[in-house]
Amino acid sequence: MPTVEELYRNYGILADATEQVGQHKDAYQVILDGVKGGTKEKRLAAQFIPKFFKHFPELADSAINAQLDLCEDEDVSIRRQAIKELPQFATGENLPRVADILTQLLQTDDSAEFNLVNNALLSIFKMDAKGTLGGLFSQILQGEDIVRERAIKFLSTKLKTLPDEVLTKEVEELILTESKKVLEDVTGEEFVLFMKILSGLKSLQTVSGRQQLVELVAEQADLEQTFNPSDPDCVDRLLQCTRQAVPLFSKNVHSTRFVTYFCEQVLPNLSTLTTPVEGLDIQLEVLKLLAEMSSFCGDMEKLETNLRKLFDKLLEYMPLPPEEAENGENAGNEEPKLQFSYVECLLYSFHQLGRKLPDFLTAKLNAEKLKDFKIRLQYFARGLQVYIRQLRLALQGKTGEALKTEENKIKVVALKITNNINVLIKDLFHIPPSYKSTVTLSWKPVQKVEIGQKRASEDTTSGSPPKKSSAGPKRDARQIYNPPSGKYSSNLGNFNYGERFRLGTSRGGRIT
Repeated sequence: MPTVEELYRNYGILADATEQVGQHKDAYQVILDGVKGGTKEKRLAAQFIPKFFKHFPELADSAINAQLDLCEDEDVSIRRQAIKELPQFATGENLPRVADILTQLLQTDDSAEFNLVNNALLSIFKMDAKGTLGGLFSQILQGEDIVRERAIKFLSTKLKTLPDEVLTKEVEELILTESKKVLEDVTGEEFVLFMKILSGLKSLQTVSGRQQLVELVAEQADLEQTFNPSDPDCVDRLLQCTRQAVPLFSKNVHSTRFVTYFCEQVLPNLSTLTTPVEGLDIQLEVLKLLAEMSSFCGDMEKLETNLRKLFDKLLEYMPLPPEEAENGENAGNEEPKLQFSYVECLLYSFHQLGRKLPDFLTAKLNAEKLKDFKIRLQYFARGLQVYIRQLRLALQGKTGEALKTEENKIKVVALKITNNINVLIKDLFHIPPSYKSTVTLSWKPVQKVEIGQKRASEDTTSGSPPKKSSAGPKRDARQIYNPPSGKYSSNLGNFNYGERFRLGTSRGGRIT
């Protein structure tokens, strides 16, 4: 094993040789042997090996292996020095191997070392993005779980920081191709991260690109298979996938396939759904997703069938008025509970699809069924008006900080829900029923109203005059769907503001 003095002497030989450095193979071999020495010798080797690496292609494997030994040394200072110098080995055909090595080194628990690995990966990414991706995806597909996890997180957080000249169209195509391979076997958390990666690519910002992402999600959701409501993993997979699809939908990227699946397979089984997510109101979660998607349906082959299923489910949450006893009082023990949050979602979805078949209520239903529906609407509307008055009275005169208390925030959202339902019911009372009004779902940010555009409803959540609504986020800037949380009850029945929602976490099994 060479001493520190021998390492310096051979370093001097190589440094003084200038253009003839490649002729001093023996001197470079002495430096490579430095990795077998003590702490001082290893530190010098970590610096000297990469400095002359390019001059000895015939010793490339030996040099990389020597540096890799130093990257795994027990002394953290030696490891850090060796990792810092690794990008110098990333030349030509060696680059994918260096990327592979760096990806494996992401498993370190030392924060400074971890940052060095990240910086080294970014450095070689700028040298050769495709070669670096080869190393990263190799470990994602075949590496240890901890390496796979951190490699995916590296891509999800670092790709967006790279300049356009690095992330070329060709590079993005490679990312998409390799990601599709990974998506054949992923956990829920991994799927969310890959959708974040792919939806951020410039080449997938177009209508055709977004449509391609929707098809990827639909395949992951397994929409060709019969839905099993009693299987928590099946339910969770569908919700995870649908949440990723919702921000992709637009007037040109349609949600038709998802909406049809929800109407045909999920709505009839709504009451029997199970979920592994503790505290999640699974029924309300499903209805909210359906409502968001219903705005972006294209031509629908089974439109009338889907409307019937929505209509039947809506009836379940719009009770008939209780029968009156001979003395004029209710014969039952209590008023039916009005579940406003569920009705908002179902009524909104029905209203959106009804625009495509406006004569559904008058031409597709028999007279008796339509009469029954009108009675339910009238009863629900009466309870709604009382509820709205109570909420407005409770919020009257409250502004600023007073509206920020948990109780008042819940009441504000309750008022949004009931106002929305009120607007939609009024539309259906028209003769013939109308589908012209627009509302903003209670959990969505209020969109800016264009000049001359008539508002469907007023926001009356405080005693102050209505303020001009602020501009909502652009569609491309939408965040992952996140319903509100909290509860509010009144003597009119249960108003469920919705349980706190959280994304599914990584499970032992992977989505397949």
